[in-house]
Amino acid sequence: MHSSSYQSKMISLKNYGIDHDNFHYQESPQALQKATIDLGMGAETKNGTLAVNTGEFTGRSPQDRFIVKDAITKDRIWWGSVNIPFEPEKFTALYDKVIAYLNTKELFVRDCYACADPEYKLNIRVINEYPWSNMFAYNMFLRPTDEELENFSPEWTVINAPGFMANAEEDGTRQHNFAILNFTEKIALIGGTGYTGEIKKGIFSALNFILPVFKETLPMHCSSNVGEDGDTAIFFGLSGTGKTTLSTDPNRKLIGDDEHGWTSRNTVFNFEGGCYAKVINLSQEQEPEIYNAIKPGAILENVILDKDGNVDYADTSITQNTRVSYPIYHIDNIQQPSIGKNVKNIFFLTADAFGVLPPISKLTPSQAAYHFISGYTAKVAGTEAGVVEPQPSFSACFGAPFMPLHPTKYAEMLSKKMKETGVAVWLVNTGWTGGPYGVGTRMKLKYTRAMISAALNGDLGLYSYDTYHIHSVFGVAQPRECPGVPTSVLSPRATWNNDEKYYTTAFKLSNAFRENFKKFEKYANEEIRRGGPQRYAF
Repeated sequence: MHSSSYQSKMISLKNYGIDHDNFHYQESPQALQKATIDLGMGAETKNGTLAVNTGEFTGRSPQDRFIVKDAITKDRIWWGSVNIPFEPEKFTALYDKVIAYLNTKELFVRDCYACADPEYKLNIRVINEYPWSNMFAYNMFLRPTDEELENFSPEWTVINAPGFMANAEEDGTRQHNFAILNFTEKIALIGGTGYTGEIKKGIFSALNFILPVFKETLPMHCSSNVGEDGDTAIFFGLSGTGKTTLSTDPNRKLIGDDEHGWTSRNTVFNFEGGCYAKVINLSQEQEPEIYNAIKPGAILENVILDKDGNVDYADTSITQNTRVSYPIYHIDNIQQPSIGKNVKNIFFLTADAFGVLPPISKLTPSQAAYHFISGYTAKVAGTEAGVVEPQPSFSACFGAPFMPLHPTKYAEMLSKKMKETGVAVWLVNTGWTGGPYGVGTRMKLKYTRAMISAALNGDLGLYSYDTYHIHSVFGVAQPRECPGVPTSVLSPRATWNNDEKYYTTAFKLSNAFRENFKKFEKYANEEIRRGGPQRYAF
């Protein structure tokens, strides 16, 4: 039984070892949503959007991500706790077990591709055990035309078996779930986890290796948009810092919200065909574009519905990492194709729970490279017994779990591009003001939007002593005035009303930066090292 909503082409999976034809090829999102409901794997919200629970895993599992150590990777990958080696023989044995498992299942198969720039196009075949995982692949990868499908030849394959549990002792994994990249076979093998993010991150991790090594193109964990004048802006940031929210701007066309390549031609292209946004505390008032994109065709993950199908976006009883995936065309204001030219501004987004970084500051090239390698944000702990100390969190290049090469390789590429293009780089704190988490308050989204608009429009002025103040600990240039933002908000020290506590906390964070950077020092050039903050001076 080989059904398909695309009738022109019959495919075989025998070259993967799958010897049955009990699979659905290129099914429509509507058919996949119906299959999910019929199998009891999901529910529909009041407006007809599919809602699923991803099971045991509601996020990625970085300790269970492996790369096969082979002739292509052994001397190129930055091996360690981020890129964990896997033996080729173990991969073959585990692959055979997964295929034997999938030979007993009804499957869902999709041909799609990554990279909106035709010069970089990567054809992908995704083989899923679950219909909603295949619908996720429809949303998140780029969708070929019928004409493109006629002669489609996949270069990479994603094999996704959430119901297959590995035997760690026998299979060489850490536990029963795994996500393994094999560059020789060009396969991403995923098992034991229903979290859909592993599907897209497998391919994007592969591109983060392929593009710099073979294409001289910088891969970036970022969102991007383009203005009416054709100027492109890039937003780097870890999960929860506002990448998707701030790039989805009614006055600018969205290129993409998570993964891009920056070419030697100074163009930026989206890897994806969709968006995967966090929906914790989502509201129509604060984030209308994302809120309105949640309609039939989208997939909500791990949210709570009431008996009438209404979504409670504030309910985090399953996870804080509640999400929605939707095809990019659910957003009205998009750049087509998803390519931008003329990069003018880069924003590094950080949710500083210590409340000491300025809400916006301008970086020198050396500071930009330093902050890019550092990839700082802060984790907020629970508050069971009063205020619990925020924890600094560093993820190199704002995406260490997806970066197979040494972080300084990406930083040097970024530094070179900054010098070639004269792009302005800004550090934006979307975190706390008026004190640390538990004392201060979260920066108002309307202020952050106003600061970013001012940077994009050139309203923050040329750098001079009259227009900018140099932060005495981090050395960054913070503007003294910004349209639409109270002057008092622009100085983090002033918002605290307690200089001693402010500077004690600021130096505490600067020491965390310096401690984290020690592991990169021997690889980083002098210019990058100069971009760091001051030592503790009390």
